[in-house]
Amino acid sequence: MIRRIAYWFESRLCAPAYSGLVLAGIAICFFAAAMNTMAGWLYVISGISFALLGYAAILPPKSLRGLVLKRRAIQPVTAGDDLTVELEIFNQTKKPLSLLQIEDKLPFVLDKPRLHPIETISAQTSYNWVYYQPTERRGVYRWQNVELATAAPLGLFWSRRQRQLNAIAIVYPKILPLKSCPLIDDMGREDSTKGQPRGNPLQTATQGLTRSLRPYRMGDPLRMIHWRSSARYGDLRVRELEMLTSGQEIIIALDNGEWQENNFEQAVITASSMYFYAQKQQMQVQLWTASTDLIHKKRDVLEALAAIHPQDEIIKPQPHNKPLIWLTQNPSTFTSLAYGSRWMLWQNNSSESRSQVVINRDIPGIMIDSEQSLQSQLQKPLL
Repeated sequence: MIRRIAYWFESRLCAPAYSGLVLAGIAICFFAAAMNTMAGWLYVISGISFALLGYAAILPPKSLRGLVLKRRAIQPVTAGDDLTVELEIFNQTKKPLSLLQIEDKLPFVLDKPRLHPIETISAQTSYNWVYYQPTERRGVYRWQNVELATAAPLGLFWSRRQRQLNAIAIVYPKILPLKSCPLIDDMGREDSTKGQPRGNPLQTATQGLTRSLRPYRMGDPLRMIHWRSSARYGDLRVRELEMLTSGQEIIIALDNGEWQENNFEQAVITASSMYFYAQKQQMQVQLWTASTDLIHKKRDVLEALAAIHPQDEIIKPQPHNKPLIWLTQNPSTFTSLAYGSRWMLWQNNSSESRSQVVINRDIPGIMIDSEQSLQSQLQKPLL
């Protein structure tokens, strides 16, 4: 209660520090003694003490009025990296200001408020405060309050003033460096093999349809190895066929239903990692979320994944007529997937067993165990 009262006085006028209270008590004692003894020197001491207290109470609020604050835009970072936060304090008075304290009130989900002492700001000059805030989780963080405080020049009274400087810090989800991703590589295989004879569906497409060559990966068919290039490079090179990706639109979609928190964070990391893997493979890839609909630009995708939450308000319904890479925790949603879709399932305690999921839906996918390495699971073959 006392702290609240003191803070109220500090933020509006000023409040005495401990030393100020001690000096006030001494001044009162000298004044009382002077009244009892009628000694002039006691009146002088008490008068000087009260004058110092008055002087010390007026100057701190006056010093803070001469400061102008600006905040620089905060550049987005990936989870695990540090945010660079920069504040500029400009002294517009004609006198130097000293012994200041600035406090940036970060949101509690990000960290505790940041305090920084400032020794001196020269007249008509600026002071830049730059600090680096560690991040652990993705998100869009907003805060606005910055406080300036001082007890200068005598340290007898504290005064603080709050300024509103809006801040938005965007922390993108992590992006896993995938060397392969069967969910992405396998998309469109049904359409590309439709009408082909059973047995060697890709054999007729090995002449004149090679899009590019890439290093051999475990699981690649031996007939796709380009032996002449392999001999020239000294390692195995595999042909990538144009028919597997040409015109194929890949849509990564996040289920908007209920999620366990850890599973949902893994799903967001998965979506961002697969998006960038598909772009690296020069594929047409989009992201669907309930709050954004279909988006394809890198910045839009990263910002959407930074801000997404389970059960967001649905702005656009799920595209049912297009093949999706469906990230979900609920296997019952498989029934709404279009032909050619793929799924990635995080199981909770109430989920169906692995065999039930495979039998109930003839659409390939991957089961994710949240206790194992996500990166290695994204690169394992489809079920």
